Amino acid sequence: MRHGMRVFQNRDFRYFWGTRVLGFLAIEMMVTTVGWQVYRITGRELDLGLVGLAQFAPFAILFLVSGVVADRLPRMYIIRACIAVQTICAFGLFLLTITGDDHFIYILLLLLVFGTSRAFQGPAQQAILPNLVSKSDLPNAIAWSASGFQMARVIGPTISGILIVIGVQFNQDETWVYSVVFLLFLLASWMAWNVRASSQIVSRDPITLANLFAGLKFIKSRKVILGAISLDLFAVLFGGALALLPVYAKDILNVGAEGFGLLRSAFTLGALFGALYLTQRPIRYRAGLKLLIAVAGFGTGAIVFGLSNIFWLSLFALLVMGLCDSVSVFVRQNMVQIITPDSMRGRVSAVSSVFTGASNELGEFESGITAHWWGTVPAVVFGGAVTVLVALSFAYIFPQLRQVNSLDSDDLVRKYRDPPAVSNN
Repeated sequence: MRHGMRVFQNRDFRYFWGTRVLGFLAIEMMVTTVGWQVYRITGRELDLGLVGLAQFAPFAILFLVSGVVADRLPRMYIIRACIAVQTICAFGLFLLTITGDDHFIYILLLLLVFGTSRAFQGPAQQAILPNLVSKSDLPNAIAWSASGFQMARVIGPTISGILIVIGVQFNQDETWVYSVVFLLFLLASWMAWNVRASSQIVSRDPITLANLFAGLKFIKSRKVILGAISLDLFAVLFGGALALLPVYAKDILNVGAEGFGLLRSAFTLGALFGALYLTQRPIRYRAGLKLLIAVAGFGTGAIVFGLSNIFWLSLFALLVMGLCDSVSVFVRQNMVQIITPDSMRGRVSAVSSVFTGASNELGEFESGITAHWWGTVPAVVFGGAVTVLVALSFAYIFPQLRQVNSLDSDDLVRKYRDPPAVSNN
C-alpha cells in the first residue's frame, strides 16, 4: 500500500473516516437544501442569514460545556449520540416538507436542535483523531479526513441540486433530498458504532470555572494557535459568499437550480483537489507563511466572484477559494491537534469549533445582513477585501504564526506545547 494510503490499514480509522464522510455528506445536502427551500418560501436574503444564525448560536452558547464533555466522556459515545439526533432532525424536515407544513419557523426550530447536536459533536470529532492513529500517521489522517469532508461537500450539493430538480418535476419539492439525508445519517450511525479502539485520556478534573475556561487559557498562551484560528474566524466571517449562492444562481447569473448545484460544488471541488494533493505531498516547510497566503488567496477569490456576472469565471473563483481553504484547514488542524495535550483537546477543539467551524454559520448570517443592507454584490466584495486585509495584518500581529516552518509533531510539541505551562484547574 502506498505511503499516502497507509492510514487506511487502521480499521478504526476506516470506520471513523466513513462516519465523517457520510455524516458530512448528509449535512451538506441538508444545509444546501434548507437554504434553497427557505429562499423559495420567503424570497428574503435576511432569512438565509437567520438559517446560518440558528446553526451558529448553539456553538457560541455551548462551546465551553461541549469542550468539557468531550474531555470527560468517551468521544465516540458523544459522536454516536449526536448523529442520532441529526437523524431525527432530518426525518423532521422530511415530514414537514412532504406534508406541506414547511413553515420557516418550524425549519428554524429544527435547525436549532440540529445545531445543538453539532455543537457537541464538533469538539469530540476534532479531538478524537489523535486517539485513533499513531503520531506518525496523524498528518496523513488529518489530510484524508479533510479530503473526505471536501468530497462530501463536492458530492452533496450536486446530489441536492439533482434531487431538487427531480422533486420539482414530481411536485415533491425537497422531499427526495431529505429522505436520502435520513438514510445517510442512519448509515453513518452504523459506522460510528464500529469504531471501538481509542487511546483517549479521560479527564477526571473537577468541573470548575477554571476548568471550563482552560481551553481558552491554553489558546491565549499559545500565540501560534490563537493566530491560526483567529485568522480562519475572520476569513470565513467576512468571506461568506457561499451563503448568497442562491441569490447569485437565481437573480445575478440566472442559472437556476442546476447552476446553483454547480456553483456550490465548484468551491468544494477546489478544496477536494487541494486536500487530496496534501495527502500525497503534505506541507513540510514555511507552513505559517503558506497559511497566510492561502487566506489572502481566499479573499481575492471572493472579490472576483462577487464582481463576476460570467458563469465560468464565477466557477473558477469559487474553485480557487476552495483550494486556498484546503491549505488553511490542513495547516491549522495539524498545529492545533499536535500542540494540544490529549487531556485538553476537547476544550481546545470546542473553542476552535466556534472560531472556525461555527464561523461558517456566522459568516452566512453576516453575508445575509450585509446583502440586505447594501445589496448582494457589494456585500461579497467587501467581505473578500476585508479577508485580504486580515491576512496581511495577521502577518505582523502574529509574527510567531508567520515564522512556523515545519509541521513535524516532535518539532511543534517542543517549540509550542510546553512553555508556558497551563493548568487545567
